Amino acid sequence: MRRPLALLCLFVFTLSLPAQPPAVTHAKPAPPAPPQGSQVVPSQVVKDLPVRKVVLYKNGVGYFEHAGSVMGNQRVAIDFTSPQLNDVLQSLTVLDEGGGRIAGVNYNSTTPLAEQLKSLSLGMSDDPSSTELFQALRGQRVEVTGGPGGVIAGRLMSIEARNEKTGTSTGDDSDTVQKFYLTLVAASGAVRVIELTPALSVRPLDTSLEGQLDRYLELLSTNHSTGLRHLTLDAIGTGQRQLRVSYISEVPVWKSTYRIVFPHDPTGSAIVQGWAVVDNTVGADWDNVQLSLVAGAPQSFIQPLSQPLYMRRPEIAISTVAETTPQTHEAADSKEFDRVEMTSKLAAPPAIHGNRNRQDSNQADALSVQTNSNSVNTLISQQQVSEIATNNRNFAALAAIGAGVSGGSGVGGGVYRPSDAIEEGDVSTNAFDDFFEYALKQPVTIHKNESAMVPILQQDLPAEHVTLWSEKEATPLRAVWLENKSQLTLDSGSFSIFESGEFAGEGLLDPIHPGEKRLLSYAADQAVRVKVTARDSKRTLHHVQIRKGSIVETHMEVATVTYSATNSADVERTVLLEHPRRTNGWSLDEGLKPAEASPNLYRFRLAVPAHSTAKLEVRERGPEYYRVTLNANQNQVSYLLDLRSRVPSTLDSIQPVIDAQIKLTDLDARIADSKKAEETAAADEARDRENLTALKGNDAAKRFVDELNHAEDQLQSTRKQTADLDLQKQAAEQKLNELISGLSFDWDEKPAVP
Repeated sequence: MRRPLALLCLFVFTLSLPAQPPAVTHAKPAPPAPPQGSQVVPSQVVKDLPVRKVVLYKNGVGYFEHAGSVMGNQRVAIDFTSPQLNDVLQSLTVLDEGGGRIAGVNYNSTTPLAEQLKSLSLGMSDDPSSTELFQALRGQRVEVTGGPGGVIAGRLMSIEARNEKTGTSTGDDSDTVQKFYLTLVAASGAVRVIELTPALSVRPLDTSLEGQLDRYLELLSTNHSTGLRHLTLDAIGTGQRQLRVSYISEVPVWKSTYRIVFPHDPTGSAIVQGWAVVDNTVGADWDNVQLSLVAGAPQSFIQPLSQPLYMRRPEIAISTVAETTPQTHEAADSKEFDRVEMTSKLAAPPAIHGNRNRQDSNQADALSVQTNSNSVNTLISQQQVSEIATNNRNFAALAAIGAGVSGGSGVGGGVYRPSDAIEEGDVSTNAFDDFFEYALKQPVTIHKNESAMVPILQQDLPAEHVTLWSEKEATPLRAVWLENKSQLTLDSGSFSIFESGEFAGEGLLDPIHPGEKRLLSYAADQAVRVKVTARDSKRTLHHVQIRKGSIVETHMEVATVTYSATNSADVERTVLLEHPRRTNGWSLDEGLKPAEASPNLYRFRLAVPAHSTAKLEVRERGPEYYRVTLNANQNQVSYLLDLRSRVPSTLDSIQPVIDAQIKLTDLDARIADSKKAEETAAADEARDRENLTALKGNDAAKRFVDELNHAEDQLQSTRKQTADLDLQKQAAEQKLNELISGLSFDWDEKPAVP
């Protein structure tokens, strides 16, 4: 059980820490002087490389491109957050477009906390309890103050927990409390047990141990601070050149939101305004960057490349050589010296093998650690540079594959004013693979830890107010029938409707590609009531086919549904009725056309005047199939007789099957009666045998002998009858199966004579 954190804090702050010695800096030996006549290359100042292009994706990754000029041998630095570094190392690409080369890429790293704690002798984890702390101090000389005995010094032997009663009641666990006690051994050998209370102060007397505790707390403190990771590139070359650095990094998912504004006077169109909510949570400002938003989610993952990986090695025990045990040998027989026999009475020790504690390397713990420095060098030919520059947009999409996924959101400034709404042509769209992209032509500025609403669309699009009704939803919905006649794909997101200058509702939309028309519901329509007033279905047998025991009946069904819509509003309503769409040959009657059809339903347009009711009858027809498989083991006489009555022409084909099925059914009944008689005869035979055994040696036994003989004869007779009937049944089943296999019949309903 963990003690309160106050005990740990109390113990730490009572430590009397010595003054820390000043840090000693070991001066590096001066480099040898260059030979006369040689030129000394001055060290280059580290230069920042700003962000020039940002492409954000819907899976929580972003493509970033830094660009700038370098002169000669130049060191360039880029700052990242710690979570970004894995993605950067996985996707970093460096292009020196002036013929230079990249000598290396380095970044700062630290040893993981778990590895740093191993260097301390305390042996505590990164989340210790107060009990674990005192366990680490066992055997150390400490000074205890604040207890009943004043100042006590000695070596800490142990800490133990005791459950003690707090009240007078017994047998109730709720009246117990757990207390901790320290056991100290003084220099004189006296043993003292002291209760660990908040007023008790324990101070180690070993100054080196105090330093260990201070170092331990320092490591815990520095581990909580994330900090920035500084990545430095060494660009080697001559003259002024252009350097481009690109990578993938985790970013918050950008969001889409739309405004649909209807004018006061209906014109058949509405102003559709689209915005993208973008968050900058990376370690750099986006100043005048080229921003693109891709509505796609390329495959992405995180691989901990920035964390040093420690493999657990198997521990092999030191092998030892088995020693021989003392032994005696029998003396030789002098009379038979030529045949020397020696018998060894060796007490052989058990075989001793080296203990090899093998540990499967596949089960080794992959420690989350970091290295001191890494070097990454990506070399790309000038031809590849030209190809990438030509296909820059495709390069951004390809570079996005393989990065990490994360979420997050920043808050702050950078929000556009409504007057900043874009005009047509300010955003271009690009479709590649399964994605589409919004490329903003005007540069965008979003500082780090800030968010912004970026306009991506403002255009008049055809839009119609309708009332949408489905039998699955009892309440009709107000909806907008929007047609996307823009050149942009509207990404999925939220939307808000404004009518007559007022808010009317909001909802969600799926992606709408150019040329598509989509229903967007946003509110309940309480002025319209829709119900189904009539349902009718007529089925007519159209075709019968029999092949090898399989009977397929094809019925032509005509289904009619009548819908009634009542409008209580002061204006006419256009109601869209959603009707389930049947497949497999079903079709609507001629003259009935839906406004639109989806794979699963039709939508019919019904105009309902103000304060009136309108009806719509939907009639459709299609085939319905009924399949029966004839089987000799099932009694299907009733179905066959019904089929014969509905299709008289099947009489000649199925009558032999009916007769064979009736005969087989009769045999089943006779076999059941015979088995019942067999059971009765067996019971009589057993009873007579028991009576005869009981009256053995008595004169009355003669009568039971006659009855036993009669019962045995009856049992044999019924068994023979049952066996004969089983043979007849097998023959009948075989004949019925032959009739079923040879059955072939086709019948079509003759059209009515006009």
